[in-house]
Amino acid sequence: MEFFQQYGMTILMVVGLVVVFYLMWRSNKKQEKETQNMRDSLEVGDEITTIGGIIGEIVRIKEETVTIETGKDRTKIRILRSAVRSVDVYAAEKRGEAKKVDDASGDKNTKKAKLEKANLKSDKADDKTTIEENK
Repeated sequence: MEFFQQYGMTILMVVGLVVVFYLMWRSNKKQEKETQNMRDSLEVGDEITTIGGIIGEIVRIKEETVTIETGKDRTKIRILRSAVRSVDVYAAEKRGEAKKVDDASGDKNTKKAKLEKANLKSDKADDKTTIEENK
């Protein structure tokens, strides 16, 4: 009992730190796995953003490299797969196919795109209302 009174608060702090570090490690591992899955599922036609901020469309995929086409002049840049930060528009969406989303993990990029589309629709509706009110 004397031991716990003397070192109890220290033990609780150490246990608390261990729990915090474990939760951080687990969260980081989950995020790394999701990022790796996204990079593994890249396909020709996907519009991506690199970690350097370059936006382009994938035109060729090799083992560890991806060739993207940027701008109106169709400049081609070869980058590492690991340099892909996000997929902005999936090739399947361009073709009119619905991309399957795993509800358990949820694809953040698809959710983000849906939110942006919803916001654009509501902005257009607001513009129409404003135009009609001005008539």
